[in-house]
Amino acid sequence: MLRTEMATQRIARPVPLRESVFEAILELIITSSLSPGQHLVENELADLLGVSRQPVREALQLLSGEGWVDLRPGQGAFVHLPTHEEADQLLAVRGLLETESARLAALNSDESGTAHLREICARGEAAHNAGDVDGAVASNAELHAYVTALSGNKVLAELAAQVSRRVRWYYTPVARHRGAKSWEEHTALIDAIEAGDSHRAAEVMRDHTEHTRRSYLEQRTDDTDDTAAEPVPARRRRSR
Repeated sequence: MLRTEMATQRIARPVPLRESVFEAILELIITSSLSPGQHLVENELADLLGVSRQPVREALQLLSGEGWVDLRPGQGAFVHLPTHEEADQLLAVRGLLETESARLAALNSDESGTAHLREICARGEAAHNAGDVDGAVASNAELHAYVTALSGNKVLAELAAQVSRRVRWYYTPVARHRGAKSWEEHTALIDAIEAGDSHRAAEVMRDHTEHTRRSYLEQRTDDTDDTAAEPVPARRRRSR
């Protein structure tokens, strides 16, 4: 009995430093403060985060294991650059999950649920109008997560959460381009959920996620074309 009582009094251990560094670097990647393909220099990251190189090195290993960072022998660590195929596949899966979330949300939501969705949407629109891309992206992620929560399906919510960070990463580069149109689509989605129209809610969400998928892939194509068009500077020979 005493053993059981004592176990409940155990002090929670602090989060290992490498995990805090992992989260910090991941946030920099998701918000595009660290760009896809960018070289990650341990010393620079350590200075930026105010830590030693060891937790940075450990965090980069963890990030590599989850596909956020590529470790290249003899070259170092680089922010992962998603291929068109992997981005397309993830965004397609996201569309399937969130379409079902929207359908169920329309069947299960109540007045307070839709009121909270409108509050999030208003914050997102305000951030967009103020040119606050990070704020708009954060509100977008919050709104989609809340729609999934309103679905009432815990398994669906867990699956959606697994892809939400990468979706936020892919959405950041196109947030400004999607702009007001994205928030108009959110408003139409909330209207359908409030009306309890599951068919309409699923249709709006399906179209909405497809627009984001196409915008991201088009942006990637444009970036690739711009890079290919840039002249490659001649390399100087090293003097011996």
